[in-house]
Amino acid sequence: MAILKKPNPEIWKGRKSDQQLYLHEKVAFEAIASNVENTMAILGYACDEGVKRNQGRKGALSGPDAIRTQLAKMPNHLDAEMKFVDHGTIECGNGDMEAAQNLLKHEVSLLLAHKVFPILIGGGHEIAYGHYNGISKYIGTNETIGIINFDAHFDLRTNENGNNSGTPFFQIAEDCKENGSSFNYLCLGIRKDANNKNLFETAHELNVDYLENNKFSMDHAKSIVRKVLDFIQKVDHIYVTIDLDGFSSAYAPGVSAPSPMGFTPTIVLETLEVLMKSNKLISIDIAEMNPKYDIDNQTAKLAASLIHHIMHSIAPIYSNQDW
Repeated sequence: MAILKKPNPEIWKGRKSDQQLYLHEKVAFEAIASNVENTMAILGYACDEGVKRNQGRKGALSGPDAIRTQLAKMPNHLDAEMKFVDHGTIECGNGDMEAAQNLLKHEVSLLLAHKVFPILIGGGHEIAYGHYNGISKYIGTNETIGIINFDAHFDLRTNENGNNSGTPFFQIAEDCKENGSSFNYLCLGIRKDANNKNLFETAHELNVDYLENNKFSMDHAKSIVRKVLDFIQKVDHIYVTIDLDGFSSAYAPGVSAPSPMGFTPTIVLETLEVLMKSNKLISIDIAEMNPKYDIDNQTAKLAASLIHHIMHSIAPIYSNQDW
């Protein structure tokens, strides 16, 4: 069982003004029931069942509200005509992760159909399977989706023993094989100390494109941009997913699988600029926020800052466009 829980306005707090200077003053909570251009929406995914099944550290269930709390305090630089809505949170009941993913699929497709740009916050990285299928449901079979994953892990584990937070892109690849569509997957920040050799073999078998973490830094910015641009040209739409455990634990301690060897926010922001200017970005999510292990809300602040940057960068690019 899974439900879409209504947004909680009490989470959205911060400094007060009479000019909507802060996002907690900008955010709206109305239901989206018709086309609403110039709108972006936050959608939470409160589930860490996938992390539990993947033998990770539980706690991502509380991730969405931790991110909202930090985002609420941040300044609002959006134009008055740009709407920002909290669409609520999908909650996973009785460990039924598959039901939560299916509801997520429905809600993502609904938002896109109503011309809303979705920004999803989790929750375990199994969010990617429901999110991708929502995009796929919306665009149909005649257009292609390219997945760009900022992550230390491929998340290409087989699901022969069940689905979990480590299987979403393997599941997507299997679905693509079954329906005859192309599997377009670029993973940035892969670490050899976080993926066994079988996962690298699976990546090669599925023609996954990737950059290892030692090549995903500002020192290699030009080659990264070229790789990303080449990938963008191959597809009609770009779906971006950011796994917070890909960042160094110096920036993101509040995750299930922290490591000091991860990448920096700077190279992620540099890459996002390329993606947002492509006019192909259709949806984005941030996964694996685990407040239980956060330090001084550092990881939640990182996630909120990424969302703040994305919101204010895409607003002028996508304004009045058919998302």
